[in-house]
Amino acid sequence: MDTLVTTSRCHRLPECQPRWSAVGAVALALMSPGPAQAQQIPVIAVDVGHTLAAPGATSARGRAEFEFNRELAGRVVAALERLGLRAELINADGRIESLQARPARAADADFLISIHHDSVSERYLTPWEWEGMPRDFSDLWAGHSLFVSRNNPDPDASLTCASAIGLRLQRAGFVPTDKNRIRRETADAQLAIHYYDNLVVLYRARQPAVLFEAGVIKHRDEELLLRDPDRQQRMAEEIATGVAACVTAGGIATAHRAD
Repeated sequence: MDTLVTTSRCHRLPECQPRWSAVGAVALALMSPGPAQAQQIPVIAVDVGHTLAAPGATSARGRAEFEFNRELAGRVVAALERLGLRAELINADGRIESLQARPARAADADFLISIHHDSVSERYLTPWEWEGMPRDFSDLWAGHSLFVSRNNPDPDASLTCASAIGLRLQRAGFVPTDKNRIRRETADAQLAIHYYDNLVVLYRARQPAVLFEAGVIKHRDEELLLRDPDRQQRMAEEIATGVAACVTAGGIATAHRAD
């Protein structure tokens, strides 16, 4: 799997060094002694995509994307904290006032990840009925994907972190989707990383940032998987490990605080 990471990015990732696990690299990075140790622990902002008023896509069975996002984001925060990082949940109540407020609330973080779940264009949807209600679905695509912006203050670090997350997920058996290559330029086809240059939460961030699409909630089978607590937990742990490996071994926290 290491071949999925290009040489220019691979040297920054613990996954490319077979002697060390990503968790081990995190532990070593956080063991520096001294009274300033707490201030040196990376801070990760985890953004819950969408709001109660604008809940995003609707799943094949009628559930709002925001609810999916909030569940997974909460698990990512807990997984990051178990790795010894500091994590801040943004928009947990779904009442954040604007897109611009998301990166503003994450201003002091070292890395920002925005959690979303994917949909499909209306032309690909098929009507069906679920529990007596008219719904629609598309079983054409399933799988996760990641987005970065070249207008972010640190696009290289954003792409490095997206690669670390994508690699961890694939090693754990999660399969990405090629759906988004239809409308977004591809940064890494094998890891399903795409450029979304003008997305506010990415380009207005003050630190490296990634938007993560956990899966396609219009896909009837994948919707059920995305609601499974055990699977959510496994996905959250892999996301957290990828983020932790990136920010601690890649020097992102140090670089951000030096700005």
